[in-house]
Amino acid sequence: MDIVKRKKTQSPNPYSSYDSFVRENVSLNPRTIETRTTAPKKRTRSSKKLLWIVIITLAILVFSLGSYFVLRIGFVGKKISVDNENSSVLDNVGSLFSSLIPSNRKMLHGEEEGRINILLLGKAGEGKPGENLTDTIMIMSIDTKNKKIALLSLPRDFYANISGTSYYTKINSIYQYGIKSKVEAEPIKKTVEEITGLPIHYFMILNFDGFKKIIDDFDGVNVTVERDIYDSTYPGPNYSYETFELKKGTHLLNGETALKYVRERHDDPEGDFGRAKRQQQVMQSAKNKVFSLKTFLNPIALNKILTDLGDNIKTDIGMDEIEGFIDLSQKCDTQNITNVVVDAWKKDSILKVSHVFAGGVQAFVLVPRVGNYSEIQELSSSVFDLDSIRRRKVEIENESASVIILNQSKYSNLTPKIKDILENKLGVKNVKIDYSAKSNSLEKSFVYDKTNGQKIFTLDEIIKKLGIELNNNTNDIIEKQKSDLVLVLGNDLTNIESFEEGDVEEFRKAEDKQEYFEIIKK
Repeated sequence: MDIVKRKKTQSPNPYSSYDSFVRENVSLNPRTIETRTTAPKKRTRSSKKLLWIVIITLAILVFSLGSYFVLRIGFVGKKISVDNENSSVLDNVGSLFSSLIPSNRKMLHGEEEGRINILLLGKAGEGKPGENLTDTIMIMSIDTKNKKIALLSLPRDFYANISGTSYYTKINSIYQYGIKSKVEAEPIKKTVEEITGLPIHYFMILNFDGFKKIIDDFDGVNVTVERDIYDSTYPGPNYSYETFELKKGTHLLNGETALKYVRERHDDPEGDFGRAKRQQQVMQSAKNKVFSLKTFLNPIALNKILTDLGDNIKTDIGMDEIEGFIDLSQKCDTQNITNVVVDAWKKDSILKVSHVFAGGVQAFVLVPRVGNYSEIQELSSSVFDLDSIRRRKVEIENESASVIILNQSKYSNLTPKIKDILENKLGVKNVKIDYSAKSNSLEKSFVYDKTNGQKIFTLDEIIKKLGIELNNNTNDIIEKQKSDLVLVLGNDLTNIESFEEGDVEEFRKAEDKQEYFEIIKK
């Protein structure tokens, strides 16, 4: 008994060790034990291996896509740039990579002067009626110091001289003239420079198909329609008409509807000027999507955008300048863009309706109300500070200067036209006419200041807006005038004399009949 008890007492707990537990519950096959104890280590190695395979695969994919898109950008750059037509794709790629290095970023034209001006043109495109007529003519200005953006639109019916020639036409025909003359955008760029007084640093032209496709590539644009639109005579295919209808409110417009929205003018009380405002509105709506992260992270959408850009846009912006524009777009205030439309619709509009004869037919056109480009140039230069124009008008009103007009030109009907301009356009209210001046041989108009500079704002306004000189060589006729300023008219004001003011409603009715306009030689 003592022996038995001693054996039980000294006997170990059958489950006191891990090995005992395994022997009782698992086959004693050494392979089984080894497999169970080493399996977690093998799974860890397999997971790491799989992770590295995934990382390497993604890296190859990203590199391949990146290389593809870089080459695509090179092809697109060669295709859209009028200055890169003779360059190779690799040249364009090299320019792009070089510009992405911060220290190598190319200074853009106009950047040092503080303002970059880009001429934006919209045309119908090949195979469409009026394929090279630019019914959208807009200047995008970038204030590089204050990081602001402004859009200024010129109407397609503006009557202008083709720069460097004796030809006159509606401004929407000048790009077409450049195409036929093998100089493309140069005539329209130079003409716009003369009209606005602004240097045009770059241009970009987009056709209708490109507009629709790019809007669709961005999954549409959001716009707020201010009133119901119903146009039963919207231009359709093959010179037909169709109905375009859009209700008041906020809409997500696809490319087709967005194009109709920016082209429609029959049901707009402001006609072509209302259309220009809608064009600017759609541009603002599209701007956020252009540089959105969603666009750049979607390779399918990005590829389609590049394809559509290459097929439908022409520009003189170089590949090595793209980084500069991307940099400015990130710094500029794109939420508060200034929008200005040069029109003839309201009392204070700086254009007026007139008419000329083209091919023996009377055609309606828009011309400067003061006979020259001075007001357009003032508006263009002050587009980032429009209050300066309003302040000037207040100063003229406060001066309350008196003006006497003496007509010494050969144009008998010039006097009432000048009086109307001074009173109703320039805000000079105290204007009288002296009919005693009989001479009709004065070639150059001038103004005489009898206040010694006390009415400086009114004096400056007359000199600038009429394009005449200050002359302080007095004579008996001037001395006897009891006024602050004496305005003497000469034969040089022919532009005011030759353009009779027409009716805005008649102009609107005639718009559709004048899609095509002959170039007139003067």
